[in-house]
Amino acid sequence: MSKLVVVGTVAFDAIETPFGKTDKILGGAATFIGLAASHFNAEVGLVSVVGGDFPENYLTMLQDRGMNIEGIEIVTDGKTFFWSGKYHNDMNTRDTLATELNVLADFNPIVPEHFKDANVVMLGNLHPAVQLGVIEQTKDADLHILDTMNFWMDSALDLLKEVIAKVDVITINDEEARQLSGEYSLVTAAKKIHEMGPKYVVIKKGEHGALLFHNDEIFFAPALPLEEVFDPTGAGDTFAGGFAGFLASSRDYSFENMKRAIIYGSNFASFAVEKFGTERMQTVTNDEISKRLEQFKALTKFEINN
Repeated sequence: MSKLVVVGTVAFDAIETPFGKTDKILGGAATFIGLAASHFNAEVGLVSVVGGDFPENYLTMLQDRGMNIEGIEIVTDGKTFFWSGKYHNDMNTRDTLATELNVLADFNPIVPEHFKDANVVMLGNLHPAVQLGVIEQTKDADLHILDTMNFWMDSALDLLKEVIAKVDVITINDEEARQLSGEYSLVTAAKKIHEMGPKYVVIKKGEHGALLFHNDEIFFAPALPLEEVFDPTGAGDTFAGGFAGFLASSRDYSFENMKRAIIYGSNFASFAVEKFGTERMQTVTNDEISKRLEQFKALTKFEINN
């Protein structure tokens, strides 16, 4: 069985949307990525850090869903990373109400020996220095996938560019692609980001789907139109989990297979937004996933008679 290493936050979130609000609930990039990736035929290892306040039942849940948590460090006298945010009525914009780094401030990721020969490494949105440390520990991986954000472009751009030069795939949203490249056109932005190192550039556009760029080839994957979106917090990370999990299980890194991975990512993201936090991803079944894949196929299937 192939191996997938997921590095990112396992955390607490408190979320407010037009549909309601939560107290502290399970969140974090690695959590969402792992829950999606666990549906594929790959061994998923999480690398993260939590405090002594992190409930044992959350760790048990991750294990019960087939994830290896050997790489989750528990700092017993520390507190778990916490983020709180409030979404506006359009659900595309949000205000951050609180960010408490806590144990994440001194996080030094250690990839377990069993996962240092991983086939695919998914670098969740963390400080570029942390991501570089993981790349050093997993040099022989077939594929390194990077997720990052505007904050690191503002505060650690040189280090971030070092990371970008070492990865095979970068997944960012349209705003981030424009900031990183200095270009408004996403086609031109993708070309500039290619020149920084990655073979594949994935630009996420939220409810408007995702774009995949490879040299002069472009593929567009739609997002599934949904009647209700309760909480978009983990959608991007869930997308990354479906994307990375599919690639790890298939071990085919061609452009054609990347297209399928993008669809799988979009498929999983469509479930994540249906309830608050990780709740929906904890209950989604393989049968539901298969049925929704058929909906994705129907979205773009057409014939032209010349």
